[in-house]
Amino acid sequence: MAAPRALASREEIRHRAEEIAAAFPPLLIEAERIAQTVAAGLHGRRRSGPGETFWQHRPYAFGDPVSAIDWRQSARVSDRLYVRQNEWDAAAAVWIWRDPSRSLDYSSMKDIPTKRHRADIIAVALASLLARAGERIGVISAEPRLFHGRNAAARYLEALGVAAYDEDASSPPSFPASGHARVVFIGDFFTEIEKTSAAAARAASLGAKGVFVQITDAAEETFPFKGRTEFSNPESRDRLIFGDAGSLKENYLREFAAHRARLIDLCNRFGWTFIAHRTDLPPAEALMALYAALADQRRRS
Repeated sequence: MAAPRALASREEIRHRAEEIAAAFPPLLIEAERIAQTVAAGLHGRRRSGPGETFWQHRPYAFGDPVSAIDWRQSARVSDRLYVRQNEWDAAAAVWIWRDPSRSLDYSSMKDIPTKRHRADIIAVALASLLARAGERIGVISAEPRLFHGRNAAARYLEALGVAAYDEDASSPPSFPASGHARVVFIGDFFTEIEKTSAAAARAASLGAKGVFVQITDAAEETFPFKGRTEFSNPESRDRLIFGDAGSLKENYLREFAAHRARLIDLCNRFGWTFIAHRTDLPPAEALMALYAALADQRRRS
């Protein structure tokens, strides 16, 4: 009897592995496509600095170190010396957290993605952009890890766990952030503000700068519900039925705005950036704003 059970176990593992792996190629392809769109929009915004990626040659100027002269390029022109400039990039890692709870597993309409899918796309697309810039990418999870190199985005996606849920991790856990690290928290943040604040405070106390990206569904911002409506909690599966949901709209919108204001105040307190994104809008908009915020923080640091 042991052999059939072992076989069943292997079949279950194989089926689960194939199910999880099936989500990787399309998600990675979509994330890469969005990253390419944003990268094209960022063209021309690079700056020179102590990185390793070649940017341009410029004429030698008084004060430039002799070691910066590109003698091969200079030999091509008889009367001028040229300095090799590299694209600026920081050695510190960018740590990315995506809410792993079922709170993001929601879409109010069939033709728009779940918050979970959009969060995954933005996280992996950001990883792709960062990998192209030669940066180290960290995944914030129960087992935080760093990735670097051409395959960093794919490795980040694998570590992200697109098919895994953790209802006890709706706020970012501790991770080894350094003083020059940048941090990205992606979620709907529909949880106790104290837990979210504690996570940001831990990173900020070490000198890290960060960005909050709040992912919401259009219905969560506009509350279009009317008449008899049943609401369910994706995390607990609890259900509530209201005879006239429209009567809740005013109070709901007031509480929603107040909660977002608290998140913005939290970011302002630590000198971080807050970005709000709805799933019915193009993901490239959020990615562009996120990448620009990280670049601005890097310049200020």
